[in-house]
Amino acid sequence: MAIRQDENPPNRRFGIINLVLIGLGVLLLVSSFLPNQAIQQVPRVPYSLFINQVDDGAVKRAFITQDQIRYELNNAEEGAPSVLATTPIFDMELPQRLEQHGVEFAAAPPKRPSFITTALSWVVPPLIFILVLQFFARRSMGGAQGALSFTKSKARVYVPDEESRVTFADVAGVDEAKDELTEIVDFLKTPERYTAIGARIPKGVLLVGPPGTGKTLLSKAVAGEAGVPFFIISGSEFVELFVGAGAARVRDLFEQAKQKAPCIIFIDELDAIGKSRSGSMGVVGGNDEREQTLNQLLTEMDGFASKDKPVIVLAATNQPEVLDAALLRPGRFDRQVLVDRPDLSGRRTILEIYAKKVKRSEGVDLDLIAQATSGFAGADLANLVNEAALLAARAKRTSVEQEDLNEAIERVVAGLEKKSRVLQPDEKKVVAYHEVGHAIVGHLMPGGSKVAKISIVPRGMSALGYTLQLPTEERFLNSKQDLEGQIATLLGGRSAEELVFGSITTGAANDLQRATDIAEQMVGTYGMSETLGPLAYDKQGGSRFLGGPSNPRRVVSDATAQAIDREVRNLVDRAHDRALAILRGNRELLESIAEKILEKEVIEGEDLKGLLASSVMPQDTVS
Repeated sequence: MAIRQDENPPNRRFGIINLVLIGLGVLLLVSSFLPNQAIQQVPRVPYSLFINQVDDGAVKRAFITQDQIRYELNNAEEGAPSVLATTPIFDMELPQRLEQHGVEFAAAPPKRPSFITTALSWVVPPLIFILVLQFFARRSMGGAQGALSFTKSKARVYVPDEESRVTFADVAGVDEAKDELTEIVDFLKTPERYTAIGARIPKGVLLVGPPGTGKTLLSKAVAGEAGVPFFIISGSEFVELFVGAGAARVRDLFEQAKQKAPCIIFIDELDAIGKSRSGSMGVVGGNDEREQTLNQLLTEMDGFASKDKPVIVLAATNQPEVLDAALLRPGRFDRQVLVDRPDLSGRRTILEIYAKKVKRSEGVDLDLIAQATSGFAGADLANLVNEAALLAARAKRTSVEQEDLNEAIERVVAGLEKKSRVLQPDEKKVVAYHEVGHAIVGHLMPGGSKVAKISIVPRGMSALGYTLQLPTEERFLNSKQDLEGQIATLLGGRSAEELVFGSITTGAANDLQRATDIAEQMVGTYGMSETLGPLAYDKQGGSRFLGGPSNPRRVVSDATAQAIDREVRNLVDRAHDRALAILRGNRELLESIAEKILEKEVIEGEDLKGLLASSVMPQDTVS
C-alpha cells in the first residue's frame, strides 16, 4: 500500500494558548455566576406580602430594579431576615403607595463589574477568534500552519514500497511509450552517466492520448522503476477562488520537490491550467487566475533544474492541441509521448494482467476476446474483465467462463439488456427483418469485420435490436470500397424494411446519421470524390482524442457547397441501391433467417455462420 508523507503532520496536543483560553473561560463563567448566587441568598416573598407590609408601615426603604425589588424592614423580629426581595409586577400605583407610607425608594445602583470580569471580557473573545481561525486553517490544509495555508500545494506524495510499487511490468499495450520513458528512469538512477558527456535530459515529458489508456499508471511506473518520490496533483487543484493561490501553490509544489529531489512531479489534466493564452480575438495576455498560474508554472520549469538532484515533470492531457505554445517549447515539455489504444498483442497482454485478478476457467480463450475488442483502451479492458466477474458471481458460478466475457463485451458495446421492454408482435417482426438486413449486407461487404451475432433483444437506451460485427484483423486504413461497404451495411436494415413491408420506420435513425457522417468525411475530408477532386473541404477541428462534433466546413462558394451536397447524396443513394439489390438477390435467405430469429431472439456462433454462408453477391452489385 502506498505511503503518504505529510510535510506538516497535524499537532494533536493542546497548546499553551488553548489551555490558557480554557482557564480564562472558566473564570469568566464563575465570575458571571457568583453574583447570581448572592442574589439567590436573599429570601424572596410574594408580591402581595410586600404590598401588605408597605400598607402596615413595616417597610423602611426599597430598591427597585427591573428584575426585583429589595426592601428593608423597620423592626424585624429577632432571628428573622431584615432584607427581603420580591419579583415586581406591572403596578403603576406602587410609587404613590410607597410615598404615602413614608417608604424611601430609589432605583438600585448598577453593579460595577469586578476587575477580573472586565479583563476576561476583553481577553477571551479575541482568543476564541484565534482558536477558531487556527482550527479551520489546520482542517483545510491537513495540518499546514498559518492562516494563509490555502496557498500550500495539495500534491499527494507517494514513496513506492514493495507492496504498492508499480513497475513497467504492470503496464501493457504501450511498449513504445515505455521505451521512451526508460531513458527518464535511467537518468533518475544514474544522472552522472548523462551529465558526464554533457547530455541534458528533458525537464518535462507530456503524455498524450485518449482517456483510459494508462497515462497515470505509466507515470507511476516510472517512479516505481526509479524508486523516487512521486508527487501527483491535478491541474484543477491549482486554481481556486482566492486570487494568487494557484501561483503560490505552484511555487510551494516545486519547493517541496527540490527538498525531495531526485523525484517526479506528475500533473494530471494539464490542460486545466495550460490552455493557450490567446483569446478568441487573438489577444495574448490577461489577469485571470488561470493565466497567472500558467505563468508561474512556466517560470518554475525554467529555474528548478539541478544536475545533482534532478526533478522530472510528467504531465498528461487528452487535448494537446489546446495547450499554450510556451509549454511545448524546448526546455519545458519538449518531449511528447503518445499513449495510444493498444493493438491486438497489447490487448492480449492487458487481458492477461487483469484476468490474473479473477478466477477463470481453463476454457477461457483470451485471444478471441482480444480480437473482438478492437479499439478498447486499457481501462475498457479492465472494466470488461470486472463485468465478466460480476456476471459470473450473479450466475452463482465459481469462475469466469467464456460466455461471461462475451456478454461483458456486449454490455460495453451495446448496453444492458432491457428485458422489461416488451415489443409488440408487429414491431418485433420489423426489428427482426431490419437486423437480418444488416447482417446479410454486412457479411457480403469487403473489409476486416464479420457478423458475429444478431439479436432482437432491446439493449441500452434506444436499441431495439442489434447486429454485432467483430473485426477479424487489425486495420489502420480504410479504402473507398471499405467505406462504401460500411454505408451499405448501415442502410441494410432500412432497405430490408422497404423490401419486405413497403414502408419505413424510425428504427433507422442512428444508421442514417452514421451513414451520412461517413459520406461527408469521404467527400470533405478524404478527397474521395471524382467530381470534386483531392481537396479537403473540412477543417481539422475538435479534439483528436476526445472526439466531438463534425469538423467545420471551410468557407466555400455556393456552387461548391451544392456540389458537396450532391456528392454526399450520390454516395448514400448508391449504397442504398446496392443494399436493396443484395437483399433482393437473397430474399429467401432473408425470410428464413428472420423466421428463426423471431423464434430464438438471438443467433450467433456457428449457427449464424452457417446461415450466412449461403448468401450470394448479385453480379450487378459487384464494383
